Amino acid sequence: MQKAKTLLKGLAIALSILVLCGIALYQPDIPAEDLKLTYAPAPSQFMSLHGMEVHYRDEGIVTDSIPIVLLHGTSASLHTWEAMVQALKDEHRLLRMDLPAFGLTGPHPQHDYSISMYLSFLHQFLQEKKIDRCYLIGNSLGGLIAWQYAATYPDQVEKLILLDAAGYPRINFKGNLAFQLARVPVLKEILKVITPLSLVRKSVEDVYGDKSKVSDALVEQYHDMACREGNREALVARLNFKETIDTTLIATIKTPTLVIWGEQDQLILPADALKFKRDLPDNETHLLPGIGHVPMEEAPEQVVPLINTFLSKR
Repeated sequence: MQKAKTLLKGLAIALSILVLCGIALYQPDIPAEDLKLTYAPAPSQFMSLHGMEVHYRDEGIVTDSIPIVLLHGTSASLHTWEAMVQALKDEHRLLRMDLPAFGLTGPHPQHDYSISMYLSFLHQFLQEKKIDRCYLIGNSLGGLIAWQYAATYPDQVEKLILLDAAGYPRINFKGNLAFQLARVPVLKEILKVITPLSLVRKSVEDVYGDKSKVSDALVEQYHDMACREGNREALVARLNFKETIDTTLIATIKTPTLVIWGEQDQLILPADALKFKRDLPDNETHLLPGIGHVPMEEAPEQVVPLINTFLSKR
């Protein structure tokens, strides 16, 4: 009996500490309008789509007949492509957007985070911009959306570029720290209201091969985008969304494809790059030594020449 009382007392103390820590670390949502002042200056624009105000940028050569469309990954935003856009915009038109659940676009009004929703979203976005053919580039979740889109709308994708793309079943998947916590029943609720900078820093460092490249400004950007009103709840919903990905579609993609992968990717292992190389009918694959999950952000100086060479090929 005494042992049981001691255990209950210990649990009560632990719960009290957890509650007090929660109060101390509580981070309220940041209104989208406040974030726009910092993260949506020109050339940012907003488009009403699927019941959301979608944040996007349309830059570069306006007359470019086949523009480049860029799709970011989970917890990222259109800002992840900044260095690449600056390097490519003198010769190309480039469009990038904050996907639903992320960035300034924020949560989907029906909380639908299925791949079919993202495909419908992208298709309607391109229709609104009157784009009937494009070079499609995606990283991580954006890569999954990109190859699914190429399989679904083959006539609309001139060339496909996948950077550390999702899709194949993950074996012994851990992900970064925030992704792990988002799948734990109790902790995922805490993540909706507590987002310390230290957690964001650890999560960003987890996707870089060279952690010294993770600056304070980059951590603050990821933190602010995570705390945009509704995004933390949307992230938890997206990471816990159950759906089966039909990877047999990959073998049906006839579109010429460039696969780029960081050899130090701990989220989606380089073994998946070899699976894309095996299954895609028309592809070239490059592994980047020392680089992590977001090569376009960590090493644009290596990624841009590969893309330029690939796009210049007939």
